[in-house]
Amino acid sequence: IDVGSFCNVMPSVITGPDGVKYGGVKMVTRYPNRVPTLDSKLILFDASNGEIKALMDASWITAMRTGAVAVHSLNLFAKKNYETIGVIGLGNTARATLSVLSELIDNKYNVKLYKYKGQENSFADRFRQCNKFNFDFCDTYQQVIEDSDVVFSAATYLPDDLCEDSVYKEGILIIPIHTLGFTNCDLFFDKIYADDIGHVKHFKYFDKFKYFSEVSDVVNKKSVGRENNSERIMVYNIGVAMHDVYFAANIYSMLQ
Repeated sequence: IDVGSFCNVMPSVITGPDGVKYGGVKMVTRYPNRVPTLDSKLILFDASNGEIKALMDASWITAMRTGAVAVHSLNLFAKKNYETIGVIGLGNTARATLSVLSELIDNKYNVKLYKYKGQENSFADRFRQCNKFNFDFCDTYQQVIEDSDVVFSAATYLPDDLCEDSVYKEGILIIPIHTLGFTNCDLFFDKIYADDIGHVKHFKYFDKFKYFSEVSDVVNKKSVGRENNSERIMVYNIGVAMHDVYFAANIYSMLQ
């Protein structure tokens, strides 16, 4: 198998909008030499009797759910009056993230894109009509991260950490959608959050996090979120398949 390839299988059970208890098994694969590199499929079944209801292409579900969760983290943890957003990895996930964000904001924001195989041009063109983003293209990761208030990283393969500690200014929020490239930040960021502790408890530096909580505990006011504009915060939203299965159950119900 090529370096950077993977296959993740994620089962869950939820109650759908029609009251049916659905089971779902989501499979995500990544093959660097395939187009598209990332692909998702989802099996939806009736959890009460095992009847298969649908085999779905889950790539759209994955992208839009991931984008929505990333924007939720921005709204929950970004410092007040943030102005500049950095984006690394310009595929469907990053485009979904800015699509969701564009629907929720009124102000115009500066967006710095890491240049990669010309994708920055098509990415910027995708959002020119919404008039809510001013795009700059950057040649290095450092140029993207320094002076950014929020950084979304949707790169699916990063073999090394991106920048030295000093590049990350006070108040920055890092949302590494695929968790890669920020190992050094685990050691000095003020607060680190994740959608599920099981996703991060085996991280190399998990025991050295200064502060950790699940995002749901902040939403339910069981844990604190950002407390001032100086805190450096990182949110690992690796993804909860239950969200995808709920999307799938709603789509299936609509089809009926």
